[in-house]
Amino acid sequence: MKLDDKLYLVRFNTDKLNHIKIADNEICLKCQDKPCTRVCPAHVYDWDEEENRISVGYEGCLECGTCRVACPKNNILWQYPRGGFGVSWKNG
Repeated sequence: MKLDDKLYLVRFNTDKLNHIKIADNEICLKCQDKPCTRVCPAHVYDWDEEENRISVGYEGCLECGTCRVACPKNNILWQYPRGGFGVSWKNG
């Protein structure tokens, strides 16, 4: 089963409060590799060429924490969503 097929089994109860933030956009500008845009299995992070910043689509976050480990500058402020919000696994 492919990753995208597995992601289909995930349901989200999206909160209006963003539980992921970029601490300092200037740090992202200096980051050459931008690993957060490649390692997130849910593709939450995307480099926005027009705005010259990382765009964060927190609504689809799987809450795995991979982004925090991958960011070489520790520039991602991440916490679990409030109770009752976030990811809900269909089979488990």
